[in-house]
Amino acid sequence: MNALPPLAASATLFEPLTLRSVTLRNRIVLAPMAQYSAEDGMANDWHFVHYASRAAGGLGAVVVEVTAVSPQGRICPGELGLWQDGQIAPLARLTALIAAQGAVPGIQIGHAGRKACTAQPWEGGAAVPLDRGGWIPLGPGTEPFGPAYHAPRALTHAELEALPGVFAAAARRAHRAGFRLLELHAAHGYLIHQFLSPLVNRRTDGHGGAFENRTRLALEVTRAVRAAWPAELPLWVRLSVTDWAAGGWDVEEAVRLAGLLRDEGVDLVDSSSGGVVAHQRVPAAPGFQVPFAGRIRREAGVRTGAVGLITEPAQADAILRAGQADVVLLGRVMLRDPYWPLHAAQVLGVEGPWPVQYLRGAPGTV
Repeated sequence: MNALPPLAASATLFEPLTLRSVTLRNRIVLAPMAQYSAEDGMANDWHFVHYASRAAGGLGAVVVEVTAVSPQGRICPGELGLWQDGQIAPLARLTALIAAQGAVPGIQIGHAGRKACTAQPWEGGAAVPLDRGGWIPLGPGTEPFGPAYHAPRALTHAELEALPGVFAAAARRAHRAGFRLLELHAAHGYLIHQFLSPLVNRRTDGHGGAFENRTRLALEVTRAVRAAWPAELPLWVRLSVTDWAAGGWDVEEAVRLAGLLRDEGVDLVDSSSGGVVAHQRVPAAPGFQVPFAGRIRREAGVRTGAVGLITEPAQADAILRAGQADVVLLGRVMLRDPYWPLHAAQVLGVEGPWPVQYLRGAPGTV
């Protein structure tokens, strides 16, 4: 296994990064954060304003929120979708807005599995009743995530065989919509992660038990998507590196899978954690997931993204300088401050990617 070389001492938050044919102007990436505001899976004015404003804020790439590959795979009825061609056109408008501001448009695609069919968080997040538009989720087995969730139906062998093609079709639609970066969601307790974790995946067939069986779906989906996604464009995977629960998926298995993903043509592992069981114990603290990104980068020889309570410019810059990751992904801090990259540039004493329309407000102007 060939380890990546350490980052050069001169690498900083505002140095570009090239992955295949795509160059990010800096190493600050908007982490995918669901807005739960779509109608029939369609992007609308909320998405246009939300994502375009953050692209104008100086990001290197904008990864649009998890987008469902099938209606049954939606976390909630308001999730974006790419399960049919009619959803392409509004997303194409969105990619044009992001690219016009100098950021690379990316999107995350996924399937919620047993965590599907919940109400929006601001409506309580409980299962949507079947007589009010709800549906039965799908999962490795029939155990619900928690008492407020629907009990899922276990996926059949035929359904599992078809899933890689469903993801590949969504990837093709993402390309037609103009996205230049694609991320597979294999984290946070959603379907692919459910198959990875022995705490959830109790199957006794070829998709359960040993590491090779539990990772089968992740690798088959990745292989199908890599074949469908243009070879010149980067493919990322978001992994939960640990379940934060005894007997669960752990960092050793995640490192092993990351190497296999690299061999399948994955360009970067977005290193997150948790979400598969309700009894997890997450020791959240500033940068608490950064060591996961560092270990995967060193041991699996694949580029990584660090995410989770990264909020300060010096902190983000130090992560990159130490060779712990190749990009930093920012989540909630970008909800609080859409122009975080421009402010970070000022703090670090470098020139920020100010939109020409905003130059009158740039540092040093009167």
